[in-house]
Amino acid sequence: MIKRRFSWVWSGIIGLTIIFSLVWTLFPIFWMFSTSLKSNIDIFKVPPSLWPSQITYGNYENLGGGITPIWTFFTNSVITSLGTLVLAVVLATFAGYALSRMKFVLRKPILMGVLVTQMFPLVVLLIPLYLVFLKANLLNTYTGLILAFTSFTLPFSIWMIKGFVDSVPVEIEQAAMVDGCSRMQAMIRVCLPLIVPGIVATSVFAFLDAWNNLLFPLVLVNDIGMKTLPPGMIIAFGGEFKHDWGGMMAASTIVAVPVIIVFVLLQRYLVAGMTSGSVKG
Repeated sequence: MIKRRFSWVWSGIIGLTIIFSLVWTLFPIFWMFSTSLKSNIDIFKVPPSLWPSQITYGNYENLGGGITPIWTFFTNSVITSLGTLVLAVVLATFAGYALSRMKFVLRKPILMGVLVTQMFPLVVLLIPLYLVFLKANLLNTYTGLILAFTSFTLPFSIWMIKGFVDSVPVEIEQAAMVDGCSRMQAMIRVCLPLIVPGIVATSVFAFLDAWNNLLFPLVLVNDIGMKTLPPGMIIAFGGEFKHDWGGMMAASTIVAVPVIIVFVLLQRYLVAGMTSGSVKG
């Protein structure tokens, strides 16, 4: 009897903890979406209301106006984030595979060197990158932003891919090579299909890292038409005397939508990828 009562109390504590965590996590998202549907009267009403007294879509309709439409920033973010995803994943796949399977003299120093680059703050790379991009005419270009994002995303991506390749038994590839496959064919036909969850998890990391990056497009892009969403939102809604909370919340909702879609569509691969990496011995 005592054991059963303890079990009920423990289940209640766990349930309340889960409910509190969900409310704590989801309430800011709800408040952002709710505010984006409010008029200015509702936004500044005291006490504030959870839901608008009259729903308005004006904040979303106004996103196309202003000095530069928010959709331009959105398009720039999509292009540079997808470009970063493709470039980082391709390079990380080959580099991670080589560092996992190949045995050469500088393998360990290279691995440590790749890891050490993640210990430096992002701002340290800004001035060297700016000078290099200035000489190479890469400022205010998609190519420059993609290369900048990749420079910070690639080291961790390499380590992620290497961990997943390590989890694949090398004997499977050796058997494929005995049957006539080259090293490259064994990698593409045998190893890569087995680490698809890892590649997907790395892709999501690269995409989100580029999507949320503020410093690189803020410093390396002077043309307002080439800005991405993080600095673009500061330009569009920031300012000492500007209080367009409705527009900012509407833009924030638009920014969050691709991230939510990515997580919903790839949740299965993400969980499988993280689980696979966590049990690697």
